[in-house]
Amino acid sequence: QVQLVESGGGLVQAGGSLRLSCAASGRTVSSSNMGWFRQTPGKEREFVAAIRWVLSSTDYSDSVKGRFTISRDNAKNTVYLQMNNLKPEDAAVYYCAASLRFAPVDLTTSKGYDYWGQGTQVTVSS
Repeated sequence: QVQLVESGGGLVQAGGSLRLSCAASGRTVSSSNMGWFRQTPGKEREFVAAIRWVLSSTDYSDSVKGRFTISRDNAKNTVYLQMNNLKPEDAAVYYCAASLRFAPVDLTTSKGYDYWGQGTQVTVSS
């Protein structure tokens, strides 16, 4: 069983920064594909960023590219999402997810993941 616990959300002014953390247990992040998604009320969960266990390659949605950075600390078994230059439209509940599949999978869709955290709220004031 894999458990993911997000932290680091909060209230920030537009243009500010936050760093979200996702602490994993039951599986090492170094051998998992990890992703961040976000969701606002009434909308589907939206892909934000992913990092693969192979070569630590990363993907980002166009809306966050150049502002957000996904990374991982294998020693702490934790994945991070550094969010800079935050905009009001970035406000959402952010979820961490883990994909344990070795077969090729689309990490930009929620169907590509096996485990999810409980989410952390990010609020951006204008």
